[in-house]
Amino acid sequence: MREELLSIIEVNSRIGINELSVMLDKSEQEVLDELTNLEKEGIICGYHTLIDWEKTSVEKVNALIEVRVTPQRGQGFDKIAERIYNYPEVRSVYLISGGYDLLVTLEEKSLKEISMFVTDKLSTLESVLSTATHFILKKYKDHGTILDKKQKDEREIVSP
Repeated sequence: MREELLSIIEVNSRIGINELSVMLDKSEQEVLDELTNLEKEGIICGYHTLIDWEKTSVEKVNALIEVRVTPQRGQGFDKIAERIYNYPEVRSVYLISGGYDLLVTLEEKSLKEISMFVTDKLSTLESVLSTATHFILKKYKDHGTILDKKQKDEREIVSP
């Protein structure tokens, strides 16, 4: 039940307990108990809402920053990653393979705010060797959800 439950709520965290119990063929109490256990074990880390900010009047700029660092002796990349993810501007930090070590995502009100963060906070950290900033111009799909759905033309074809 555990993996199936996680797969369902990963796509729709607002699904009701009664609907989950039917889908999983378990009692509502069993589903509630399993959700509680998953939260206590740190497997479920949070519940989030995906918003298409392009469709609102709120200005938001997203960026991906590749960061090359010198790992600290005895701590690897964890200590520098922790310093970075503790900044409130940072949305996520990933250890990655390739030419860079960390991938940092930011969300701010302007390109200037992101640039200032990279220049004033990120680039000045002792272990940071270099950064490369990529601004997200448009999101087509995020967290498995297509944001730029094309409207299907449902008009009937009329021929003379």
